[in-house]
Amino acid sequence: MTSRSTFVVVGAGLAGAKAAQTLREEGFDGRIVLLGAEVQRPYERPRLSKDLLRGESERESAFVHAEGFYDDHAIELRTGTMVVSLDLHERAVVLDGGQRIRYDRLLLATGAAPRRLAVPGAELDAVHELRTLGDCAVLRGELRAVQRLVVVGGGWIGCEVAACARQLGVEVTMIEATSVPLERALGREIGAVYRDLHAANGVRMLLGRRVAAFEGDGRVEAVCTADGERVVCDAVVVGAGAVPRTALARRAGMDVANGIVVDAYLQSSAPGVFAAGDVARAQHPRYGRAIRCEHWANALHQGPAAARNMLGAGIAYDRIPTFFSDQYDAGMEHAGHATSWDEVVVRGDVAAGELVALWLRDGRVLAGMNVNVWDAAQDIHALIGSGATVDPARLRDPRNALADAFAPAPGAVGG
Repeated sequence: MTSRSTFVVVGAGLAGAKAAQTLREEGFDGRIVLLGAEVQRPYERPRLSKDLLRGESERESAFVHAEGFYDDHAIELRTGTMVVSLDLHERAVVLDGGQRIRYDRLLLATGAAPRRLAVPGAELDAVHELRTLGDCAVLRGELRAVQRLVVVGGGWIGCEVAACARQLGVEVTMIEATSVPLERALGREIGAVYRDLHAANGVRMLLGRRVAAFEGDGRVEAVCTADGERVVCDAVVVGAGAVPRTALARRAGMDVANGIVVDAYLQSSAPGVFAAGDVARAQHPRYGRAIRCEHWANALHQGPAAARNMLGAGIAYDRIPTFFSDQYDAGMEHAGHATSWDEVVVRGDVAAGELVALWLRDGRVLAGMNVNVWDAAQDIHALIGSGATVDPARLRDPRNALADAFAPAPGAVGG
C-alpha cells in the first residue's frame, strides 16, 4: 500500500487501537482513521470488573495508549462518531452526519454489546450493566452507597462484580439460570468450585433460577424470580452475556453468523474488509472450525494480526485463546477453547483452591485452567499446542510432575 492509501478502523476498542498502532509499526505511511462510538479514547475492559470497580486504580490506567499517542503517530482518532452504514461497492463508510470516508482497507472491530433482559422493570433506575468506563464509574459509586446488590447472571462479569461487591462489604445475591456459576464455560464440576468460592465469601446463591421481573417505583427495589421469590435490593447488575455488534456487516450483505465470519487471515466475505476482536468469528487452524472469543488477549493479538494481513502479510491467526479472572484470592488463567468435551481431569487441592483443570476430547487436551498454581500455564499451552493424545491417568496422578504428566502416553499417536 502507498502513502495515498486510506485504512479505516471501525471500533476504537483494544483490537482497533492495537491494529492502528501495528499499521504504523509495520511501516504503513498512508492515512489511518480510527472511529469510535464512545467519547473516550480506546481503553481496556477487563479492569472495569476488577480493580477499577473496587476503586484500587484510576481511570487513566485503563487506556490503551497515552493521550498524545494518536496525534504523535498520525492516527485520526474520532471518538463519539457513529458509523451508520458500509458502502462495499464504493469502499466507503458512512457516518451519522452523512460524511463518507473512502477506504482501501477496512477493519471492523465493533466489539459486542451486553445482552438485555426482556422482563418487566428492566428500565428502572439502578438496574445496571457493566460494559463501558461510564458504566464502571456509576457502579463504583453505587457500591459505596448501597447495602444489598443482586447480580443477575453467573458468568465471568457476574462473578467478578459479585466478588468486588463483597470485598466492599455489600450484601450480594446471585441469580443464575444454570446449576452452578460459569457452567456454560467450565462445566458443572469446575463451576462448582466457583459456586463454593462465592458461597464461602458470603454470596447468597439462587441457582437454577430465572428472573421474571424487576420491581420498584422509579428505582429498583426487588427482583422477582420465575418461581415466585422476591429478593429485596438497592441495586442490580445484569451480566447476561454479550452479543456481537454485527449490524453494519449484516446490512451490507456480508456473511454473519454469531459474529462477522472471517477466514484464518481475518478476511471477511467482502473484498478488502477484515474483522477482529469480540465481533469476529474466525476460522481457527488449530481447532479446524470457526470460533469467536470475547476476551482481552484475543483483542490484543487479533487486531495486530488483522493489521498485518491488511498489509498483505498472509499469516493465519492460530494463537491459542487465553484469558484470566481474579475473584477474591483466587487468580485464574485459562488457555484453549472447549465447547464440548469427554472428561475433565483435575489435579491439585480443590478444597484449598489450588488446582489445574484440563478439558479433554478424544484423548487430546482442548483447554486448561490453573487456579492459584502459577507454574502450570506454560505446560498447559504446550500440551494444547502439541495436539498429542494423552493418558488421563497420567494427567490425574499427583505423583507425576506436571510436565511429565503432560507427556504423551507411550505408543500414543500425535495429532
